[in-house]
Amino acid sequence: MLISLWEFFYGHFFRFWMKWLLRQMTGKCELQRILDTCVGAQRTHRIENSLTYSKNKVLQKATQVVESEVDRCVEDIMREKNINPEKDTSFRICMRTCLLQITGYKQLYLDVENVRKRPYDSDNAQHEKLLLKLWNLLMPKSKLKSRISKQWADIGFQGDDPKTDFRGMGILGLINLVYFSEKYTNEAHQILSRANHPRLGYSYAIVGINLTEMAYSLLKSEALKFHLYNFVPGMPTMEHFHQFYCYLVYEFDKFWFEEEPESIMYFNLYREKFHEKIKGLLMDCNVALTLKI
Repeated sequence: MLISLWEFFYGHFFRFWMKWLLRQMTGKCELQRILDTCVGAQRTHRIENSLTYSKNKVLQKATQVVESEVDRCVEDIMREKNINPEKDTSFRICMRTCLLQITGYKQLYLDVENVRKRPYDSDNAQHEKLLLKLWNLLMPKSKLKSRISKQWADIGFQGDDPKTDFRGMGILGLINLVYFSEKYTNEAHQILSRANHPRLGYSYAIVGINLTEMAYSLLKSEALKFHLYNFVPGMPTMEHFHQFYCYLVYEFDKFWFEEEPESIMYFNLYREKFHEKIKGLLMDCNVALTLKI
């Protein structure tokens, strides 16, 4: 109750007068002060909040523009806030970067969601080609005898036909598996080998799809904002999402063997423990989770 009252008074009264007082003292609007004093994800995050909670409609809409509208939007903001580009020479460049990151994050979520919604289709030649590519990347010395085969269990699928394992994450799960196996082939082979450990082993492909769901949920909940705002100086893309997935795969394997679970039956418990660890790291405004090999 007290928190709700504080948020109401801060949003409707205190924040307005505080901003007005600081503008009189510094001669600069809130956006300029943020750009002058903050860097990295903290700067973009505070700019995003300032625009979102502004009573000015032009500023509110700034977080919803698409890439092609960013430059015009920056000019509109400068006009609304009476910012002289000759006196504040860095404002235009810095604000443009922030808007590209803010709108880019929203677009990245839409792009990832569109791929996730696309189910694996065994009648789609491109889907089938991608699946066979995964096999060839992970098992270059072992020929797949048939499309429907118990051999798929060798790389961690549950049944004779992997298509049933992609239901939750659609084609996105397969794309991520192939991306990691292609970009980090040696590491993929090492992790697959460790996944076949007689006591601490796990289903490589199934866990990989599970980690796609983790990466997706973190993106959807906006937990990846600090990471991407620090990691990408402009608009984040699918490539950056795939890179974060690779980080999860590599770090989860290390985490699993460090924890030494008694049985694969405890997978969900340790998966959640790993999830909480990652969420904790992502709360740091200086975070940038990159795969270091």
